Amino acid sequence: MEEGYVQVTGGKIYYQKYGSGQNTPLIILHGGPGGTHVKMKGLAVLADERPIIFYDQLGSGRSDHPTDKSLWQVDRFVEELGQIREALGLTRLHILGHSWGTMLAASYLLTKPEGIESVIFSSPCLSAPQWAADQEEHRKQLPDDVQEILRNCEKEGRTSSEEYKEAMKEFYHRFVYQLDYRPEEWDAPYAQSNPEVYETMWGPSEFYTTGNLKTFDVTPRLHEIKIPALFTCGRYDEAAPKTVEAHSKLVEDAKFHVFDNSSHTTYIEDAEEYLRVVRAFLSMV
Repeated sequence: MEEGYVQVTGGKIYYQKYGSGQNTPLIILHGGPGGTHVKMKGLAVLADERPIIFYDQLGSGRSDHPTDKSLWQVDRFVEELGQIREALGLTRLHILGHSWGTMLAASYLLTKPEGIESVIFSSPCLSAPQWAADQEEHRKQLPDDVQEILRNCEKEGRTSSEEYKEAMKEFYHRFVYQLDYRPEEWDAPYAQSNPEVYETMWGPSEFYTTGNLKTFDVTPRLHEIKIPALFTCGRYDEAAPKTVEAHSKLVEDAKFHVFDNSSHTTYIEDAEEYLRVVRAFLSMV
């Protein structure tokens, strides 16, 4: 494993590179915003076939944590990805984005970069308004008392309260991460999410969007993506299967796959099947 730092707009970002095979490298765009690559490290096993590159986006993990909130914009993260490619000499590349990482992947692809051979949209959010509508449907499946707490806290501006955070756990267990165990590494200092980035860009929770991504929607332009694409999600994903499938149909000849035994963190909850599907897609490309 090779690791290091790359200078980008706003600071330095940390990266890891696994493998050195001749097949086209795959870069992983983690979720968030403000998350880290740590939860996705299981994908490093794909390095037996090709180089796998992880990085912590600016403000996340082992990367610099500047305090300038003007940096937390989609366009700057798009620029950052281009700067990483240049620094690491990634002339040919596959992209796998998860959750917020798919917003970044799509935004980057719509700048028409050269050398991208395929893209995987893993549990994607490509329209924030549609995402919000889907989460309203998901919230209706929660116990009535939990729904009431969430509504009241949002109405009264108490989304940072312990009451709200406790109620959020019910949603997260159903639609984000269904397993009962929590890997030790997730609690390491370098694995922690940056709430300032998350709240500036997204909001106080997965299902309540108030940040600058609130109106994000690239679906009218998905037809401009002219490379092989795979859309995936979990059967119980907050990225609703019906929405993900509809978005996949906006990209010519795109593939679509649902993992029946998982929610949003498909790459952990159904790891073996996730790896099989990703390997098969990249091999087909």
